[in-house]
Amino acid sequence: MDTQLPVRTMDDFRDVVYSFRLARVFATALDLDIFTHMGQRFWTPKAIAGRLKASERGVEIILRNLETAGLLKRRGASYGVEKVGRTYLNRNSPSYRGAYLDLVHRQWENWAQLTDSVRTGKPIEDDGPDDPEYRQSFTWAMHQRSERPAKQVAAQLDLKDAKTLLDVGGGPGTYALEFLKNNPTLQAGVWDRAPALEVAKEIAKPLRHGKRLSCYAGDLFDNPVPGKFDVMWVSNIIHIFSPAENKTLFRKLKRALNPGGHILIQDTFLMNKPGYNALDTNLFAVTMLLFTPTGNTYGAQDVQQWLKTSGLKKTRCLRLRKGTGDWDGVIIEGKV
Repeated sequence: MDTQLPVRTMDDFRDVVYSFRLARVFATALDLDIFTHMGQRFWTPKAIAGRLKASERGVEIILRNLETAGLLKRRGASYGVEKVGRTYLNRNSPSYRGAYLDLVHRQWENWAQLTDSVRTGKPIEDDGPDDPEYRQSFTWAMHQRSERPAKQVAAQLDLKDAKTLLDVGGGPGTYALEFLKNNPTLQAGVWDRAPALEVAKEIAKPLRHGKRLSCYAGDLFDNPVPGKFDVMWVSNIIHIFSPAENKTLFRKLKRALNPGGHILIQDTFLMNKPGYNALDTNLFAVTMLLFTPTGNTYGAQDVQQWLKTSGLKKTRCLRLRKGTGDWDGVIIEGKV
C-alpha cells in the first residue's frame, strides 16, 4: 500500500486523510458503471455523459481522475478504457470481478461506522453473514479474490507425498482445486457451510480434476472434522476468531491428522523482523473489528506457539517467492 507513512508532519497527516478521495472517485465510477458503458470505444465526456444520463461537467471531472489513476487513456478530447477497466471492471467481460467489487464497494458505508465499533467492541449490525444469498455472494467474491494467489501457492507447495487434503473453511474450494490440478493423485475436500459449498460445486463441476473434490457441510466448531487427512489447509480463517478459538480449532484439526500430517496456515501475519511494514495487517484487523465478534490479526510467532501448545511438534514459516501468494507470501506450517 503506497501511503504517506510514517506521519511526521501535518502535511503527511493531510495526505493520508485525503487519500479517501480517489477511492471515492472509483466508487462513483462503479456506481455509474462507467467501464461497462464505455466498453471498447473512445468517448467524449459529452457523449458518455449522455449515455450515463449524468452531467457533462461531473463526468468530465471523473474521467480526468480515472485517466490520472491509469484506468483510462486519452486520445485528443476522447477517453478509452485501459486493461483493468476493460477486463475486471466491465460487466460484459468474462474476467469481470463483480462479486468482489460489490463486497469492496459495500465496505465504504461500513467503515463509516468504525467509531461505534471501537466504542462498543462489537461488529456493526449486519445479519448478512447468516443469510444464504449473502453467503454465496461472499463466497464468489472470495473465489475471484483468490484465483491468482491460489495458482501461485499451488505451484510452490510440495504436496507430492500427500494423499488427502482438507480445505478448512475453504468456501469456493479455489485453493483445493488448484492443489488437485497440480497433484494428480491427491484427493481433497472442502469443509464449510452449505451455501458456500454450492459455489464450490459449481466451480468444480466443469473441471476434470474437480471430480476429485469432496464437499463437507458443517461448522468448524460445532461439527466434527469430516475424516482423517494428511494436510489441513487453513487459508484466511484464523483472523476471524480469537486466540482461544484458534487454539481450539488447531487441537481439533491436529486430532484429525494422519501420522506424519501437517497443518498449513495462510493469513496476514505480524512479522517480528526489521523493516516489515505492518500497515496492511493492522488495517485488516480493523475489518475484523467491523465484521466479526472476536476476530483480529496475529503475530507469526504467536500462531506458531498456538500450534505447539495444540500438539504440533515442529513449526516453521514457509516463504513463497516475493510478490506471489496472498498477503506477504508467508505460510506457517505445523507438523505432527
